[in-house]
Amino acid sequence: MQHARGVRMVVIMSTDDTTASDEMKRKFKEALEKKNAQQRVGEAHLDGDSAIHGTHGAVTKREFRRKSG
Repeated sequence: MQHARGVRMVVIMSTDDTTASDEMKRKFKEALEKKNAQQRVGEAHLDGDSAIHGTHGAVTKREFRRKSG
C-alpha cells in the first residue's frame, strides 16, 4: 500500500513541477514581452557626434630588434 502512495506522490509532484515550470515560463515570457514593448527612453544620438574626435596612432614608428647573444 505504501508503494502505491509513493507512486501517486511522484505523479502529483511531477504534475506540480510541470505546473510550476509552466508558470515560470509564462512569467519570463511576459517579462520579455514587456521589455521588448518598451521604447528606449533617452538620447537617440541621431546626430552621430562622438566623444572621441582626433584619434592617432603611435607617436613614433616602433623598432623591433633581434635579441643578440
